[in-house]
Amino acid sequence: MRQALDLAQAAADAGEAPIGALIVDEATGKVIAEGANAPISACDPTAHAEIVALRRAAQALGNYRLTGLTLYVTLEPCPMCAGAISHARIGRVVFGAEDPKGGGVVHGPRVFDQPTCHWRPRVEGGLLAEGSADMLRAFFRARRKPGAGEPPS
Repeated sequence: MRQALDLAQAAADAGEAPIGALIVDEATGKVIAEGANAPISACDPTAHAEIVALRRAAQALGNYRLTGLTLYVTLEPCPMCAGAISHARIGRVVFGAEDPKGGGVVHGPRVFDQPTCHWRPRVEGGLLAEGSADMLRAFFRARRKPGAGEPPS
């Protein structure tokens, strides 16, 4: 999760919401893929850290099924990402901070609890949650300051 936090910081440094993700083969300990939030820079509303990592893992393995792998992400996945995680058949999801406003796993629609969900990973929340939440709060607090978010002159 510390690597995911580093990816989140890199996203923040690039002006993106600080969310990082990585996919690990727990059997070998090998990191298969990583991702950082990039919807702004990629001009892609689906470029959430989880989606970026899922795409890279599928490419690296030559298979869209990622059964048996673990996704580490700094924030509770949103409903879109939870749906993609289910379709990829990720074996386990470990997230940092909960997202009561936009989450889709333990909040909101609770995608994996729906009877129509075809694959349910094991889910663990709260790993390094305070560091994840602090990074997000600091990022958005800075963006709310007067003059923040204006293009450089």
